Amino acid sequence: MEFLSVLFFVALLAFFIFLAKKRAKIKGRIGEISIASRLNSLNHNDYKILNNVILQTKNGGTVQIDHIIVSVYGIFVIETKNYKGWIFGNENSENWMQVIYKEKNHFRNPIKQNWSHVYALKNLLADFPNAKFIPIVVFTGSGILKEISASSIVVYDTRLLWAIKNESREENLSQKEVDDIIQRIESHNIEDRKTEKQHVENIHKTIFEKRLKVKNQICPKCGNELKLRSGKYGKFYGCSNYPYCKFTMKV
Repeated sequence: MEFLSVLFFVALLAFFIFLAKKRAKIKGRIGEISIASRLNSLNHNDYKILNNVILQTKNGGTVQIDHIIVSVYGIFVIETKNYKGWIFGNENSENWMQVIYKEKNHFRNPIKQNWSHVYALKNLLADFPNAKFIPIVVFTGSGILKEISASSIVVYDTRLLWAIKNESREENLSQKEVDDIIQRIESHNIEDRKTEKQHVENIHKTIFEKRLKVKNQICPKCGNELKLRSGKYGKFYGCSNYPYCKFTMKV
């Protein structure tokens, strides 16, 4: 009887973990669909839009890019986040923080996440030297950006189109180059579900490896020792190789 009770508890716990992961995935998809709908109102002659692109990286991994817009003004690389509560973040920190009442949750720095997408595109499009890459992080949902320190563009969904048009001032690509870039990205886009599942597994593996290094006080970015420091927002781990390495992680 006791064994059955334990078995039931384990099964119930596994179900709630599965449900939480599914809920997060559905929430993310809703945010992506919402942004795709907004982007659809752009002039399709001036802006070519690709949604949910998966590309293979040089090291054999994959990156999943929510939205790519190719235009004569440059290549917009958009990362979508769907959060509620207060959002705090710095472009150099490893994680950002979501605060709902007194509960604090950390999530991967979306600016760094988006820059990994930009690097993948730069490698793919290395023979387009004039291409200008414009990374944008956009927040949907009811989240409030409280203290965001960033030189990159971080906006609410209601300001996304304004941000794109604000960056559309100087042409640096020809229309033929735009068409060639679209063709190149589409030909390298991996669309099968198996690869998408592998991409998610790669993310979890990378996060686990980083956390393991941090636990052993090793910088996951450069391999130097991590030091426990105190800052404006509390204690955090910082790389001993600062300022050459700016890795930080909140305790």
